[in-house]
Amino acid sequence: MNSAIGIIFSNMNSGALQGLTQERPIAALPFGGRYRLLDFALSSMVNSVIHTVGVITPPHYRSLLDHLGAGKDWSLDRKSGGLFILPGVIHSLGQYNMRFSLKDLVLNREFLEKDFARQVIISSSDQVYNMDFHPLLKQQEETGADLTLVYKQSPEPLTGEDNLYLRLDGSGRVAAMAKTKTKPEPGVSWSYFCNIFVIRRELLLQILDSFGSIENLELTEVLAQYLSELRVWGYHFGGYIGRIGSVKDYFYNNMALLQEEIRGDLFKSTRPIRTKIRDNPPTRYGSKAQVKNSLISSGCVIEGVVENSILSRGVVVEEGCMVNNCVIMSKCLLGRNTVLENLILDKFVAVQEGSVLKGRPNQPMVISKKAVI
Repeated sequence: MNSAIGIIFSNMNSGALQGLTQERPIAALPFGGRYRLLDFALSSMVNSVIHTVGVITPPHYRSLLDHLGAGKDWSLDRKSGGLFILPGVIHSLGQYNMRFSLKDLVLNREFLEKDFARQVIISSSDQVYNMDFHPLLKQQEETGADLTLVYKQSPEPLTGEDNLYLRLDGSGRVAAMAKTKTKPEPGVSWSYFCNIFVIRRELLLQILDSFGSIENLELTEVLAQYLSELRVWGYHFGGYIGRIGSVKDYFYNNMALLQEEIRGDLFKSTRPIRTKIRDNPPTRYGSKAQVKNSLISSGCVIEGVVENSILSRGVVVEEGCMVNNCVIMSKCLLGRNTVLENLILDKFVAVQEGSVLKGRPNQPMVISKKAVI
């Protein structure tokens, strides 16, 4: 019997991502040229020998199911355990951006009851990270905690209004958690909740019994209310974690992959980030191609100039095209003598010959899927 099972919430959304999440949830958003955001949480669980993982899906789940399939690419096509697709509640528009909706867990209570694991690891799917959950589970068991919240320290508060901050006492227990950005003592970093935690399965079922009938309630709201009655500890995560809540976040975290240190932290040979495997030919570079400080996926054809950019599978860059500081998703066609700077191009975009498209580094331009420019 495994000591833990996993649940990934993939049904949050954000209007701040503009057209990038019009037809897909954040969890299915392409990232880094060949991944989806969901891959990072799912791979972290699989690499930590968690063989039973439930993914709570949004109403528009087609792209997510197409990516996951039966879970074979994550070794979750198993007779015992495996990948479970769990339906999510259709929230009202005002509450659709909830991360850990209690109603979603109530709807899928059977998933929790059918397994006898002691612990449940819960994660959102709107961030990139590569985490070994073994030390987290070990701390949970050794401290006898009811739940353990993963946090990261930052010299500055995060952007956005839905971030939870933790106050820990000298022993490492969580004394308070709130969205209020209360300024810490001088020289003390901000400790923010990483939307990853482990909770005793029996306690989670008790919470569903007590609060499951309440509409539009987040699990974290219940935990914050009963901190004094629960044994809640914090676990510091020292690795890279990038949260995607806006176009600016998405662009920044993609561009961060061009830094060797961050790539090394996210993509470890001992804990690979797994994704859906596609058989593509190698990228072909023409005689006039120039590529500098970029990540180029398989199946591309490069005849022009590409600098400081990330290209997904099957992108065509024709002769005379200049691409700088861009995130280009799969199957885009960039015509001859075009100039592209500070852009995010969704899948299947065609940029016609001679076009000039420029955004700003701190405000990239987004071109929607299948657009013809």
